[in-house]
Amino acid sequence: MLVSSLTLLLLFRGFTLSAAANCEVCVDFLHRLYGDLTSAHTELTPSLVEEELIQACAAAQGKEARLCYYLGASSDAATRVTGSVSRPLASHVPVQKICQRLGSRDTQICQLRHEPRLTDLSSDGLRKTRVSELRNILASWGEECRGCVEKHEFVSLIQEKAPLHEL
Repeated sequence: MLVSSLTLLLLFRGFTLSAAANCEVCVDFLHRLYGDLTSAHTELTPSLVEEELIQACAAAQGKEARLCYYLGASSDAATRVTGSVSRPLASHVPVQKICQRLGSRDTQICQLRHEPRLTDLSSDGLRKTRVSELRNILASWGEECRGCVEKHEFVSLIQEKAPLHEL
């Protein structure tokens, strides 16, 4: 009985540690926010962190905007749990720990994943990509292919705009 309890405890402990590693959008976003805060301010207060979080969320796009919605830091959010981020961040709690706690409250936070980056911008590489993914690439750049019907039109526009956008 003791062995099975110990095994169960170790499995649960491993699950919670791996869950923190899977919160990639949360960890990246909050790590960047914390870096900006510590470089601009010598002392952090929860109200300052919350204000900066709301400002960062106003400019967030894609999966980070979805994270802000879950945190209640966006204007259209139904709930507001920004205190769960601002208080620990002001106390210099590691970002991974904050995301782990948030993930235990709302599993959707740790389910957010970054879109895979397209590294092969050759014609052959883009021709192997689905049209919906090509549209997503353009949308992430803030571009739109008006009047595009064929896949080669999307490919040529991506190759034309790629030097303007960081990959």
